[in-house]
Amino acid sequence: TMLLIPAIDLKDGHCVRLEQGDMDKATVFSEDPGAMAAHWISKGARRLHLVDLNGAFAGKLKNESAIKSILKAVGDEIPVQLGGGIRDLETIERLLDDGISTVIIGTAAVKNPGFVQDACTAFPGHVMVGLDARDGKVATDGWSKITGHEVIDLAKKFEDWGVEAIIYTDIGRDGMLKGVNVDATIKLAQAIRIPVIASGGLSNNQDIEALCKAEEEGVMGVIAGRSIYSGDLDLAAASAFIKASDNCAIRHSTIFSSCAATVESSKLALYSSRLRLSSNSSASLRALRSRS
Repeated sequence: TMLLIPAIDLKDGHCVRLEQGDMDKATVFSEDPGAMAAHWISKGARRLHLVDLNGAFAGKLKNESAIKSILKAVGDEIPVQLGGGIRDLETIERLLDDGISTVIIGTAAVKNPGFVQDACTAFPGHVMVGLDARDGKVATDGWSKITGHEVIDLAKKFEDWGVEAIIYTDIGRDGMLKGVNVDATIKLAQAIRIPVIASGGLSNNQDIEALCKAEEEGVMGVIAGRSIYSGDLDLAAASAFIKASDNCAIRHSTIFSSCAATVESSKLALYSSRLRLSSNSSASLRALRSRS
């Protein structure tokens, strides 16, 4: 079934939700990130999505204490992915050592594309790219700057370099409960061979049903933010809805485990090959360092 991934956005050590990425429009939902992670696991979460909001603006991690508290609470129960402020290979190595399963490169992917290529080489199977956009144009620096880059053009480049998936966020809908931009998400998924995770605006089961119908196109999951915190969407009930949906016939345990799915064979073959996590990440990193 499609993954419904709870988001935990971190600002000043607290769990918050923003409106359209505006740091001045933050609502605090919890001051205990570890407890919040445990709560979503109790509701059936199979993966968590963390964002260091301060780090996204500062260009380096700022909520490491909160991140570690979440990892301690999660243990080995489910995978945890993290984005925000990841700008160098040393940070990725430290996060993976701490227990993060997958890192998400956002701003650095746009400003320094070679970094993505190096990261995929050093840590195969552990790198995703987050493309956040407004009207199809990619945004950077915590969404404070809009570039001239088209989402699909960048996604194709990163696909060639070996990223595991693209997380696509429509900034105009994020935190507004206006519904996921399903059409744009499907358009992106159809243009590339790696999976796409939808983000921004999820508000109800209708959004989930629409995304489930697009699962065969390569939309493999959706990130749930404000809706599950405000109560507009019940995580456990939504997960049950997905499981029961006839449209969500693809079966896979997680995005990063072996799966059998009725997606187009070329997309599945490429995707499956990238699920095999390398045991040589440290050696690859040393090799990269020796060349620099």
